Amino acid sequence: MCYIVFIIFGAIVGSFLNVCIFRLPKEESIIWPGSHCPHCKKPIRFYDNIPLISYLLLRGKCRQCHGPISLQYPLVEGITALSSLLLIMKFGFSLAYLIYFTFVAALIVITVIDLYHQIIPDVISLPGIGVGLLASLMVRQTTFSNSLIGILCGGGSLFLIATVYQWLFKREGMGGGDVKLLAMIGAFLGWKAVILTILLGSLVGSITGIILMVSKGKDFKYAIPFGPFLSLGAVIALFYGESIIRWYLYMNR
Repeated sequence: MCYIVFIIFGAIVGSFLNVCIFRLPKEESIIWPGSHCPHCKKPIRFYDNIPLISYLLLRGKCRQCHGPISLQYPLVEGITALSSLLLIMKFGFSLAYLIYFTFVAALIVITVIDLYHQIIPDVISLPGIGVGLLASLMVRQTTFSNSLIGILCGGGSLFLIATVYQWLFKREGMGGGDVKLLAMIGAFLGWKAVILTILLGSLVGSITGIILMVSKGKDFKYAIPFGPFLSLGAVIALFYGESIIRWYLYMNR
């Protein structure tokens, strides 16, 4: 029963994340006006705004104009609910749960916005760096020095890579948003997780990029947002980072 409460909590937060995903790229308020249909602009009644359930009951359509509701909405709500469940199972009901749930929620918003618009909002990543650094003083999973080094290592490494790439190929290969995102990841998870995040993100991103380029007939200049892969790598590092590092050290001793 306790787990159900956190699943519901995650789904409710996921509903709010959808608002952020829709409005932040447009620089609109995430508070006002209330939720409304993107097609007919009419307010969504509270009983049509129940996470996951309303989408199923309405069969993915607006009650007023019958315009289609994007599958993104239940997916984000479901992923956020699942994240809440997995985090409560890992950390229990603690400050660590609240901090890392906030972190994962931010990554979800960043991922979807980057997929749609190929931008990473500074309004999330920059405050996230400060929040992650402050959080390191409150949880035992990392330390302040580890977090600070993570910020420098994360932001600095991608900044160096982006600078070298632009110098070699005379074009931007990685945006400043990715640099700030990895600095935020370093703030929350520490420098070891930054290294793991880069490795995992680059691996998955490279495989995905090759598949997309082959399927679409594009060359290596085809632009693919890197933020979602960094976010995926960070989530894997959050849940399994220590186990992966121990396995690596064991295999190379």
